[in-house]
Amino acid sequence: MALVLDGTAGETFPSWTTSGRPATPAAGQVGYNTTIGALEVYNGSNWQTIQATGTSTTYNADYLVVAGGGSGGGGGGRGGGGGAGGLLMGTTALTVGTSYTVTVGAGGSAATNAQGNNGLNSVFGSFTAIGGGAKGGGSSSGSNLNGTSGGSGGGAGAYGGSAGTGGSGTSGQGNTGGNGGTSSETQGGGGGAGQAGFNANPALNRPGYGGAGLPVMITGYMTYYAGGGGAGADQTGSSQPIAYGGIGGGGNGQQYNNIAVQAGAANTGGGGGGSVTSGVASGAGGSGIVIISIPTNRYSGTTTGSPTVTTNGSNTILKFTSSGSYTA
Repeated sequence: MALVLDGTAGETFPSWTTSGRPATPAAGQVGYNTTIGALEVYNGSNWQTIQATGTSTTYNADYLVVAGGGSGGGGGGRGGGGGAGGLLMGTTALTVGTSYTVTVGAGGSAATNAQGNNGLNSVFGSFTAIGGGAKGGGSSSGSNLNGTSGGSGGGAGAYGGSAGTGGSGTSGQGNTGGNGGTSSETQGGGGGAGQAGFNANPALNRPGYGGAGLPVMITGYMTYYAGGGGAGADQTGSSQPIAYGGIGGGGNGQQYNNIAVQAGAANTGGGGGGSVTSGVASGAGGSGIVIISIPTNRYSGTTTGSPTVTTNGSNTILKFTSSGSYTA
């Protein structure tokens, strides 16, 4: 990595790839990065690109941020489905040399004979998807029947002739959870997602389905994220309708002895299904995810947290399933 000085040909700096950068650089060390096609300097903590006059020090990247989903309500009554984690997507300007924090929120833990649990926030830089999609509606004793608010609202529970109201979602991130219904067999409502959760329908003896998630193309192929969890249903007949979770990772609700409760799918932000049988845990919420799509000719290669790295056309895709960072 010699520095070459030539009065006729000019100055030639040492060169390296992003993965082959000096292992122990000194502050002020300069070289040409062949991966990104630019000079860069080590400022004592990270590498920064040296931009030519008229070249922007920022570039645009697409992002998807999905929070962890909420768990469903636990058995004993009719537990509502867990709300999906909040979902944010768009395009933002990244500043060269700046490190952007990535936080991937966990799903809400399962609950037994109790109201469900919130998931956790997911973060990319200044963008925060609201955690957990709220709790699933309450269950076991007739208390805590209302779903709570979050990225998407949790579905309401029902017990002993009483039914709750679904929780509210966060504007631009998700929708409301479904309401509970009462009949000879009371039923809980579905958790909200990209679509509002479905209310229970006592006339049809049907529990609420989870709301559908949203389709996203950031990786180059369509994938749904943030589906709401289905409600628990105290129904024993095999012909009774199943409380399906919403597309995008939402878990199905328990149907007494016929259908087992499901958790939200990992790294989708899906809500967990509600349960109805005393002592049977609800479905846990699915963990969140953060995905960043960066122009390959501007990709720095500097990350923490071990994201999965792929390419799609002229873009490099970073898929974070655990927390870390990206330096632009």
